[in-house]
This record gives sequence, C-alpha cells and structure tokens, in this order.
Amino acid sequence: MTTPSYPYHLQPTRVRAEFFRLLPISLFVIAFGAAFGLAATQEGLEPLQALLMSTVVFAGASQFAAVDMWGAEVSLVPMMAVVFAINSRHLLMGASLYPMLRDMSPGRRYALLLLLTDANWAVSAQEYQNGRRNLEVIVGGGLALWLAWVLGTGLGVYFGGLLRDPHSLGLDMVLGCFLLAMALGGRKTPRTLVAWAVAALASLAAWYWLPPNTHVVVGALAGGVIGFFWLEPRRTIDHAEDQAQ
Repeated sequence: MTTPSYPYHLQPTRVRAEFFRLLPISLFVIAFGAAFGLAATQEGLEPLQALLMSTVVFAGASQFAAVDMWGAEVSLVPMMAVVFAINSRHLLMGASLYPMLRDMSPGRRYALLLLLTDANWAVSAQEYQNGRRNLEVIVGGGLALWLAWVLGTGLGVYFGGLLRDPHSLGLDMVLGCFLLAMALGGRKTPRTLVAWAVAALASLAAWYWLPPNTHVVVGALAGGVIGFFWLEPRRTIDHAEDQAQ
C-alpha cells in the first residue's frame, strides 16, 4: 500500500507575508468585534462567554444573529437553522478551493478551513483565477482576522461604549468594497462575467422575495451553476499556472 503524496506545502515566509497583507483590513474587523462584544453583554452573556464564542466560532454575522435570538429561554433549533443558513456559504467557498486543497493532507486541509473568511477566500480565489496557488493567505490572513475579531470582542466587552454603532462610520462598507476590488481584479472572461451577472440577479431576487440571509447562498449557487455547466478549458488554467511559475 503506497502512501499518498500531497505536493502542496505551506511556506512559512509567505504565511507571514499574508498575515501582514491583511492586517490593514483587520483593523476594521476590530471595530465590528467591539460592537459584537457590546451587543453580547447587553443581551446577558458573560464577558468570558462572549470571548469564548468569538474565539471558537469566529463567524461575525452568525454570532450577531445568535445574540439577537438570545434570551432566558433560547430556541435552539431555530438558532441552529439561522446560523447554518448564514454560514452555508462556507460550503461553497471551501468547494471552490478544492483544486488546491486536494493537494494537501486531510488534517492540514480541514485545519486550514477553520480560518476561512470572506476576505482571505476572495484573495485566494482571485489569485487562482490568475494562475497562482495561494493557500498561505487563508492561514496568514485568517490568523490576522481572527486575532482582530477576538481583540475587538474583548474591547467591546470591557469598554462597552467604545464603538456603539460602526455602521454610522461607514465601516460596514469596508469588507464589501474589498470583496468587490478582489472580484474586479480577477480574470474577466465571458464565463466569469456571465456567472457574476447571474449570481447578482439571483441574489437580488432572493433578497427581495426570500427570507433574510438566504440571498447569499442563492447568489452563490446560481453563479456556481454557471461555472459547473460552462467549463473552462483545462489547458487555459495550466498555461496560466506555467506563466505564474
């Protein structure tokens, strides 16, 4: 029985570089972490409970949703359904990284996905479109964002009035602008443009007609269907990778 070979190995120097690369955007994550810490304590969570949630769960939108449903009697099943709906996009994000993840051992593969966020996934996916394999940004960038989220939660828990409403400062637009910049920086083939258009229209329709938070999943699935049936020639990807090397 032969031992399987996994050719992709994380490079520590690149992990450090990606940590500092996403450090600027992590400063805005601190602000939202502070807002979560404040909201959590206002809803009755102990400071240690709020910090533990941010440390272990590390999922901003679903943590806010869980806190909104918190109370003396927590409805566990509805809370699980809401959190799953919000976080289900990670299933699609992880699947999109599979061409790179399959070249890593299973243990490292799933450990790496614990640090997957919208921001570091966008960087990795965009660079793969341009022919470069970069999982170091998932680890390095993910660590920067995770530390910022936990730090922000601590500030919100212990210094409650520090930042009550990050939306009033426009900080909620930072991640959206970052993701848009990543998308615009990728390869603009007809296949990609059609997938964007279909995903955007499906997401808008779901936002208007379907329950909250489902538009994210619907848009991702709609764009994914285009990618599944409109396959890009393999030689194009291989050629891009050869040029990048």
